Amino acid sequence: MTKTYDLIIIGAGPAGLTAAIYAARYKLNFIVIGKILGGTINRAYEITNFPSYEKITGLEFIQKLEKQVKELGVVIKQEEVNNIEKKKDEFMLITNKNKYLTKNIILATGTEKGKLNLENEERLTGHGISYCTTCDAGFFKDKIVSVVGGSNSALKSALLLSKYAKKVYIIYRRDKFHRGEPLLVDEVNENKKISKIFNSRITKLTGKEELEEVEIETKNKKTKMKMDGLFVEIGNVPNDLLARKLKLKFDGDYIEVNKKQETNVEGVYAAGDTTNNPLKQIITSCSEGAIAANTAFKELNK
Repeated sequence: MTKTYDLIIIGAGPAGLTAAIYAARYKLNFIVIGKILGGTINRAYEITNFPSYEKITGLEFIQKLEKQVKELGVVIKQEEVNNIEKKKDEFMLITNKNKYLTKNIILATGTEKGKLNLENEERLTGHGISYCTTCDAGFFKDKIVSVVGGSNSALKSALLLSKYAKKVYIIYRRDKFHRGEPLLVDEVNENKKISKIFNSRITKLTGKEELEEVEIETKNKKTKMKMDGLFVEIGNVPNDLLARKLKLKFDGDYIEVNKKQETNVEGVYAAGDTTNNPLKQIITSCSEGAIAANTAFKELNK
């Protein structure tokens, strides 16, 4: 450790990389540390609600953002932060490779895919069970598959799978798609390959080497269905390990921040899907990243 950074941004998704753009323009002494460049955005099949792009894949979006950041001279360390310790007026970050000192931190650690928490789920992941439709849809050509969930991500997953699979079921615990955008709901309803199973949940996963069958409970009645693939889209869980270590204040499952993206710990800011912002979208993540960097810059100048 030869120096102390003004700022370290933890997370290399839309929030973290947007924060990096602003930090670079403010000429702060900083780096970005992220385990996976892009985070969960890499799995997005299509982004259709970000200004200036009628349609773009998640991978293309993050590649453009990465190019912009690197042209500004930003250093991105692809490492995993395992621990943070408060050292007087500084923070020590301990990764799987190095140790770093910094005056300020922006947590943009994002979320991870939610799990069904059923027996055999982990064993059959990669063997019929998937959490990334963009990655795995092509493996299910002419197969029978299901999507669990009723959000926009679940609807987009079903639409993508319909281009490959013989039949697609959407299994959802509620009576209709309450959270889905009307345009997406219309597309799903008009797709002859897609069938909806409402007021239902999966209770059992069966298969020796590969997923073979799922058990579905509908109104206290259980039925078994032959299934080649199951795509889980039941929401995301925030990556809160570092926030817990820093003893940040939470609003439910998410880090509580004010309008300036400040947390209850001085020198620590949060941005993106890990915060208690009610709208979890790329555009709001980018906005929060910009605000967090701006706040850090003003505090450093005091």
